[in-house]
Amino acid sequence: MKQHVLNWQNYISEDVDPESIDLSSFEVQDELNSKVWTDRQLDSEIRDRLVEIADNFWRSLDIDWADVKDVTFTGSLANYNWSSFSDIDLHIIVDFAEVDDNEDLVRDYFNAKRALWNRMHDIKIHGFEVEIYLEDEKESHISTGLYSVTRGEWIAEPTRFREDFDERGVKNKAAGLMDEVDRIQELIDDEEYGETIMSVDRLKEKIRKMRKTGLESKGAFSIENLAFKVLRRTDYMGKLGEFKRSAYDSKMSINQ
Repeated sequence: MKQHVLNWQNYISEDVDPESIDLSSFEVQDELNSKVWTDRQLDSEIRDRLVEIADNFWRSLDIDWADVKDVTFTGSLANYNWSSFSDIDLHIIVDFAEVDDNEDLVRDYFNAKRALWNRMHDIKIHGFEVEIYLEDEKESHISTGLYSVTRGEWIAEPTRFREDFDERGVKNKAAGLMDEVDRIQELIDDEEYGETIMSVDRLKEKIRKMRKTGLESKGAFSIENLAFKVLRRTDYMGKLGEFKRSAYDSKMSINQ
């Protein structure tokens, strides 16, 4: 095997046992996280810092002809299903059409810039990582917890309720996807680097569509969304990225 290929053999032995998957981190909490929220309002110091982070990021793009419409905080940490795996999901809301008529190009540019920023920075607030997103103001929002950092008020206030979910379905779905990730190792072992890259892209797109469908049909506690979160929390999504980077580096290398 070429020297650039990562050795993932320690991860692969047999099919993932669904019963080995721990779902305890999806339990609903009694209160919003007290390190972030006080009397259901965002801590003032945190709010100021998030405004500063969003402003610094937006200024770095040098798009002075378009305005930021809002900066919002959403995700599990703005709800009762937070856990130690939660991030501070910071969304910068803009009108993509104000940036350029080609909104697909704008979306691709923003995705690349935010991904680069998130890779370059490791900002944590009370142990929770800050993740930047850029969102078109025309997009609908599904989450029940949505807070305007700009205005300091809830747009959609969360309510605590224990929503039952299909634990067996989540475990089976997650285990199946984990198996698909692990199978890509065989392509790397066979030095099928082009096929590895295509397989990673196909699987990531499959997971993206699966999660989107689940969120739109049954919300945050859908089988599809929770299965995606299992993959992210067990670093299987990270493995997909590493497989692709490893395959690309090996494909582009010339060895003596």
